[in-house]
Amino acid sequence: MIDQQIEIPTRDGKTTTFISHPERGGPFPIILFYMDAPAIREELRDMARRLATSGYYVMLPNMYYRAGVMELGPISADPESPERKRMSELMNSLTIPLVMQDTEALLAYASGQTAARNDLIGAVGYCMSGQYAVNAATHFPAIKAAASIYGTRLATDQPDSPHLAARKTRAELYFACAETDIYAPMEIVEKVKQGMKGANAEVEIYPGTHHGFAFPKRPVYNRDAAERHWERLLALYRRNLPA
Repeated sequence: MIDQQIEIPTRDGKTTTFISHPERGGPFPIILFYMDAPAIREELRDMARRLATSGYYVMLPNMYYRAGVMELGPISADPESPERKRMSELMNSLTIPLVMQDTEALLAYASGQTAARNDLIGAVGYCMSGQYAVNAATHFPAIKAAASIYGTRLATDQPDSPHLAARKTRAELYFACAETDIYAPMEIVEKVKQGMKGANAEVEIYPGTHHGFAFPKRPVYNRDAAERHWERLLALYRRNLPA
């Protein structure tokens, strides 16, 4: 495997991006890996590596680069703690247009890399970034499959709400939802289900899980559910991103 961390120029600066892909056998389909709210950390790099070992060129960008922030460190569970308030500020500083602008920069960089295939792209977003992975599929036709893993803000009153995405893309969409999730309660999940009716999409509820279940370092980690999410994710990409 080849790992590298590089600075990719954007309209607003440079985003530090972790890239992982196999050493041989390329070029590989690209996977855009959008981080969760606690930001870049080794846990996410390890997940990017796991994806890459299946034959993908995985790009994990720092989405907080505009604020000069990359790794936040431990986040207190106390909602009033300074760390959690800072994380919320950073998370709320992002918008779908800004992230799509950054995605354009990521793909422009990848277009010059011999190890990457720009005609076959997948996306995945965790937590705050489920909405970004889904919207990327509506903006970039080369994205053939996108997954939201316990995503937030999935059904809003805005025209770019993720629950409306099925009518705007030909990509296959997958939504993995925790059974108990204060950030995406069942009434929101039901709106997503309604929006995906008749589309090339699946909304799956993971029984007995809480928001964050796929991250090994979280107290809510659920090994069986996490492995199921990997199986679903890799199957999604195998169907849509043939080597």
